[in-house]
Amino acid sequence: MSVKAFELVPVLERDLLIGDKTWIAIDCIECCGKNLYVGTNDCYIYHFLLEEKVSTSGRLTFTPTKQLHKYLGLKKAVNELKAASALNRLMVLCDNTVTLLNMINLEPVPSGAKIKGVTTFAVNENPVTGDPFCVEVCAISMKRKTVQIYTVHEDRVQLIKEVSTPEQPVAIAADGYFLCLAMSTQYIILSYNTGTSQDLFPYNSEEKRPIVKRIGREEFLLAGPGALGMFVTAAGISQRAPVHWSESVTGAAVCFPYVVALDEEFVTVHSMLDQQQKQTIPFRDGHVLQDFEGKLILATSKEVHILVPLPLERQIQDLLTNHRVEEALVLAKGARRNIPKEKFQGMYRRILQQAGFIQFGQLQFLEAKELFRNGQLDVRELMSLYPLLLPSTSTFIRSHPPLHEYADLNQLMQGDQEKITKCKRFLMSYLNEIRSTEVANGYKEDIDTALLKLYAEANHDSLLDLLVSENSCLLVDSIPWLEKHKKYFALGLLYHYNGQNEAALQLWVKIVDGQLQDTTRSDLFEYIVDFLSFCSNRELVWRYADWALQKNEEIGIQIFTRRPLDENQTSRMNPDDIVNYLHKYKKAVVIYLEHLVFERNIQKEKYHTHLAVLYLDKVLGLCSQTGSISEELTSARNSLKNLLQHSSLYRVHLLLGKIEDTDLHMECAILHGKLEQHDKALEILVHKLKDFQAAEDYCLWNSNGKEPSYRQRLFHMLLALYLHSGVTSDALVMAGVDLLNNHAVEFDAVRVLQLIPENWSIQLLSPFLTGAMRASFHSKCTAELSLGLARSENLIYKYTKVKSRGNIITFSEKKVCQVCRGFFTEPVFVRYPDGGLVHSHCATKIHSLPATDQNFANPRNQS
Repeated sequence: MSVKAFELVPVLERDLLIGDKTWIAIDCIECCGKNLYVGTNDCYIYHFLLEEKVSTSGRLTFTPTKQLHKYLGLKKAVNELKAASALNRLMVLCDNTVTLLNMINLEPVPSGAKIKGVTTFAVNENPVTGDPFCVEVCAISMKRKTVQIYTVHEDRVQLIKEVSTPEQPVAIAADGYFLCLAMSTQYIILSYNTGTSQDLFPYNSEEKRPIVKRIGREEFLLAGPGALGMFVTAAGISQRAPVHWSESVTGAAVCFPYVVALDEEFVTVHSMLDQQQKQTIPFRDGHVLQDFEGKLILATSKEVHILVPLPLERQIQDLLTNHRVEEALVLAKGARRNIPKEKFQGMYRRILQQAGFIQFGQLQFLEAKELFRNGQLDVRELMSLYPLLLPSTSTFIRSHPPLHEYADLNQLMQGDQEKITKCKRFLMSYLNEIRSTEVANGYKEDIDTALLKLYAEANHDSLLDLLVSENSCLLVDSIPWLEKHKKYFALGLLYHYNGQNEAALQLWVKIVDGQLQDTTRSDLFEYIVDFLSFCSNRELVWRYADWALQKNEEIGIQIFTRRPLDENQTSRMNPDDIVNYLHKYKKAVVIYLEHLVFERNIQKEKYHTHLAVLYLDKVLGLCSQTGSISEELTSARNSLKNLLQHSSLYRVHLLLGKIEDTDLHMECAILHGKLEQHDKALEILVHKLKDFQAAEDYCLWNSNGKEPSYRQRLFHMLLALYLHSGVTSDALVMAGVDLLNNHAVEFDAVRVLQLIPENWSIQLLSPFLTGAMRASFHSKCTAELSLGLARSENLIYKYTKVKSRGNIITFSEKKVCQVCRGFFTEPVFVRYPDGGLVHSHCATKIHSLPATDQNFANPRNQS
């Protein structure tokens, strides 16, 4: 692909140089600053001054002014010219001799310093001498296989090194101690400091002209086999991919990031970055191509031209205009070394942004996103393409000059709705990714509002996620947009996020009541109830509680039952107020009281009694309605029995008065049990209900958590009922036998044997007797084990006591109390662990010794 990287500008035309002397031809050129030197085949050197100007069209032009010319008098062609501006000298190779001339008047130096026997030479642009007042020259000697290193001073030339080569060199380039040489059959790298050489690759100098160019520090450009321009370092390796030029290339130069090659008909420009040929310029009969301080000078035998590089920014913009994004980016990255850092960063960001819009226009969304992010695009540039997406309050103005040529998305996609939809999906994804990053800093309101609009328009599930999380959506734009798209539930969420809970509830209630149509949530009623259960505004809760309870008591009551237990004092609701409020909702008040009693475990008699009365009223009501036992009645009785059994806070006598004349015998038995009237309770269970299993269960749950003797007393009481002589029946006898055999450990075996009839067989009571024996034996073993452990513990204690008395205590009348400092008058004292002796009455008054300030909790009396 072509790109205009250079313009060919004429500098020295035929008439100015040779006039009508057709036999004169240009052999070499040199340019130093504004000085242009031309060497001809008739041994003349011409000196011109070049004046650079920029035309009104912006093109660069050169105006040459001839200063003088010099005839060297040898009737030989001038082969090479090299300027040494620091020395004001011009080095001229003519007739195998390098002569030093004055750069201004072209006169030889007075000393007549020369280098003889030279076929070609190169100036070392990275000299190793360190002397600023000399130039280092590397010359190929006419002697066989020799390269000579000279230092050229203002008026003298000094040979400092002579290096042998494997073959006779043909061309040379130098950098530091390294020489890159084209031999007759191959290229080599030679270090004249160490004398070591390294073969690079073969090359036949008889078939084509060798090219050896230094292009940077320790790096060279060579004409390689197969029409390749090869880059080689001083280490003999290639760090760049080669460029492919024509087979007939006669000259080459580098103007980063391009390699310029000259052949018989064209000048071709190749990129060092992607190795592609970028430009072709027709140029016939060219035979000189030189790089002079960044100027690429071309010459035919009669004329001189300069290849003027176009600004890289312009080249990049041309590539972007042609939608050649990859090439533009490659060129932009390569331009880093030629542009100041701060300027490059700003330019490169803009290029990335422009490239991003090109990729966006081609629906290459992944590439566009990466370019936008790397280019730090103000996302509003992208959002501005979408009509009505930016908030009405936004003050955003597009970049100038513009980053793209599109008015809006409709123009870009030419009204194709499918493509527009894809673009909107991309923007949704991109905005969602960057909204929590630094990219969004400063205009988060614009991003979130745009996301809301896109989600609402596309009916996207993420709309709700946006509104229930931290967001910066602007109400002035969002409200009418959500109303337009009938997203009333989402609008309620937006109101709620902005603290307008009443407005949110009004919307949601209208949806549930059918006044507004929005199918976002099929469980919106449950959502409102849940919302109210966490609402801290008590007035709002009371205002909408009636509406919810009238809709559904079982769900509506969750407003009160699901309220957080850790509510602050201002939002906490008094249970008494709630119970009083719920008196007209029979189902709801029961559910709330169950919540207080069973879930919150509030230990207040009025709540327990109230709930028990409600349970009982429901049971009595169901009993009066149906003659048979229904599932609802069974469930209601189970709830009542569960409360009566597990609660001890309700008013027993109140409930008992309501139950006594009914058929609720089980409930009546439970209530008698709560009054410790176990005989009445068991009598109801045994004689009225004839439910022997219920009687056993009664004994178990009534004695749960109490002393074993309490349970034993209940079981003996039940057994006595079974074996009472006045009402004994076979069913009662069998119930008594089953009770003994199933709960043998709960009875006092001696009392049982005294109570049972003498005619009962041992076989009938064998399970009971076996269990009783085992229990008795277990009790005996446990007692003996406890006694043994106690004796062992006592023995350990005695041993410890004897051991602690092992220290001898010397006691005399001269001993003094360490507290009161008084003498002992009787052999009664207290000894502390540190050996201190104290009166017993002093030990009771203090807890520490003044002398040691140590605390002792267990003083020992010894006498």
